[in-house]
Amino acid sequence: MAGQVAEGEPEVQSWRPGWPELTAGLAVTAIVGFGLGSQIQRLGLGAMAYGLVLAAWSGLACLAGFAGAWLIRKAPLASFGVQATSRRWLLIGFGAGVATFAAKGVVVLGFTALTGIGDSPQGVYAAGGSGGALSLVTATFLIGIIVPIGEELLFRGVVTTVLLRYGAVVGVVGGALLFALLHGISIVFPVAVLQGLVAGELYRRSGSLWPPIVVHMMCNLPTVPVLVLTAAS
Repeated sequence: MAGQVAEGEPEVQSWRPGWPELTAGLAVTAIVGFGLGSQIQRLGLGAMAYGLVLAAWSGLACLAGFAGAWLIRKAPLASFGVQATSRRWLLIGFGAGVATFAAKGVVVLGFTALTGIGDSPQGVYAAGGSGGALSLVTATFLIGIIVPIGEELLFRGVVTTVLLRYGAVVGVVGGALLFALLHGISIVFPVAVLQGLVAGELYRRSGSLWPPIVVHMMCNLPTVPVLVLTAAS
């Protein structure tokens, strides 16, 4: 296979996902997330219920994409980085996630200053968490736990794993850009690029999806509470 295998990459080295898995994963995600997901608004849900359903659907779409990729050949999950890691790597993921979250504001300000884009599509999640304590906890769980697991399985476990055969730069940067493009061109885009780069590099070095999942969770867990507080102020 082209490219060198880094020390921390997945233990199952005899085979790794290829373009069929990447294509299937992104295609299934697009069908479930954008195709079927676009029909949710036809259900006539209230703002809170719609926000919660959309949050759940965001995670479900990527989980379905990963399942679609895995079903191509039903390879060992470790080939996609689904394997245990050390406490050290988890702590590194925690620290990197905190640092990434702290940098989000600066990245957004710079992006807005350069492009003039200030719109955010995440207001719908604020609505999902604005119905009291239960809705706040539910929305936070979906955005902070389920979505990171689904997105990391797809974008690091499948996309980055496939692209790493062409080298570290293509693997990490390519995975980050595709991840960011999924979120659309808004103030979320530069944040997703930053988060994707950090998560991708940790995945490349550790060989496990757990450190990038921790990074993603640390970035996402405060999202809904911050959006709700901002909307209420």
